[in-house]
Amino acid sequence: MVDSFLLDLAQSLGNTLTRKQWRIATAESCTGGGVAAAITAIAGSSNWFEYGVVSYANIAKQTLLGVNPDTLDREGAVSEAVVSEMARGAIALSGANIAVAISGIAGPGGATPGKPVGTVWFAWLTASGDLKTDVQHIAGDRAAVQRGAVIHALEGALELCQKNTV
Repeated sequence: MVDSFLLDLAQSLGNTLTRKQWRIATAESCTGGGVAAAITAIAGSSNWFEYGVVSYANIAKQTLLGVNPDTLDREGAVSEAVVSEMARGAIALSGANIAVAISGIAGPGGATPGKPVGTVWFAWLTASGDLKTDVQHIAGDRAAVQRGAVIHALEGALELCQKNTV
């Protein structure tokens, strides 16, 4: 269930996308479709939501989004390089104007040296090539990490949409 804060944030994003006549796509791993769920909880989101890909497994990142297996081997799924490739794949697959990609460690297990639970990488990419990446270290249990990641993903998409005038 999407709470009122997420609904308001998704509605703000939808209003901005509508004004720009843009469409968004998502490529999600650790959030399991949470960003797409927040977006599609908004009535009329079919006017601005293009695609949502949940690529939880590495093979899904490769086959659905075109993430290079060498990038996954070299950097790991939770990395700037992988989310950047996921975002590129989402744009290529969907033809959307903007994409957000997320990969992280929601916990309680899965931490590796240098990548503790709560480490989440984000990439936002416009069709014109404007790329922004960010890593967050989100505290809390699995649900808190996932919710925090959905919020950050929506906020980043909104910020990038507002920044771009085309």
